[in-house]
Amino acid sequence: MKHISILIPEGDTSLSNLEATHKMFSMTNNALQKMGEPPLFKIQLVGATKKSSHSYGIFSIHPDITIDQLNKTDLIIIPAIHGDYRKIVEANSLFVPWIIKQHRNGAEVASLCIGAFLLAKTGLLNGKDCTTHWLAAEDFKKMYPEVNLVDDKIITDEQGIYTSGGAYSSLNLNLYLIEKMAGREMAVLSSKIFEIDIDRDSQSPFIIFKGQKDHEDSCVKKTQEYIEQNYHEKITVSKLTKISGIGRRSFERRFKKTTSNTIIEYLQRVRVEAAKKKLEKGIKTVNEVMYDVGYSDNKSFRDIFKRTVGMTPVEYKNRYRKEPVL
Repeated sequence: MKHISILIPEGDTSLSNLEATHKMFSMTNNALQKMGEPPLFKIQLVGATKKSSHSYGIFSIHPDITIDQLNKTDLIIIPAIHGDYRKIVEANSLFVPWIIKQHRNGAEVASLCIGAFLLAKTGLLNGKDCTTHWLAAEDFKKMYPEVNLVDDKIITDEQGIYTSGGAYSSLNLNLYLIEKMAGREMAVLSSKIFEIDIDRDSQSPFIIFKGQKDHEDSCVKKTQEYIEQNYHEKITVSKLTKISGIGRRSFERRFKKTTSNTIIEYLQRVRVEAAKKKLEKGIKTVNEVMYDVGYSDNKSFRDIFKRTVGMTPVEYKNRYRKEPVL
């Protein structure tokens, strides 16, 4: 039997993460027993202390066991904890050496959504891919530059270190773990019971690009603002270099450093974000939207849009367009 430790951190812990994760693994046990098989998981809520954790000052969560009492586990699951990320990590520092020790002893570790901040504090993600909620991406990069954040992904698997994207994408990671530990049949059954798309692997359609302006480089910021106001026009790197007032090589290097995008990538992301908003309104055709945001080649627009969003413009429009109010 595999032991699963669902951590109960200090702070405003995501109750949806805790409840759904516990229920999904418990229902896998129930399904196995109905098939005449023994349960596969022993699931426990694990706290740093026996003290109750309070979520939003409303709900109390009582750990089954503490890290001092638990010598061996097979899988540690870290839920999302809301609030100031640095304070959250500091408040839960007692978990860090325990997670490291358990991992050295063979335990796998998974973080759900912004639980990645606590997982990253252990150093186990250094040099590895990781995902988290796209809204927390910039804060995560600043706190953990040694981790390779891939915030468009729903799930990452780095040899027993797992992370999931934002909010309810944690359900997809739970399914993934159930498949690895209990088999495809159990994962498919869980996906049907909980009505989860088992093969969803990207959170790109949900990302809202707002431009990376949290920096002090006035030359770069000036060109960012120009792009955002004139994305529908023909814009070249040479034109933006003139606006910046510095040499091209120096400008390209500074732009990449401050925004984490090349100039072309930034222009593409601004145009795609504008296209998403226009497609959501559902008034114009895809071709009309394409011309509105500065593209004239259908294939180029489609390829860039799909690479950025994870679906074609037509698919995005059909899924997210606003229905007219009658």
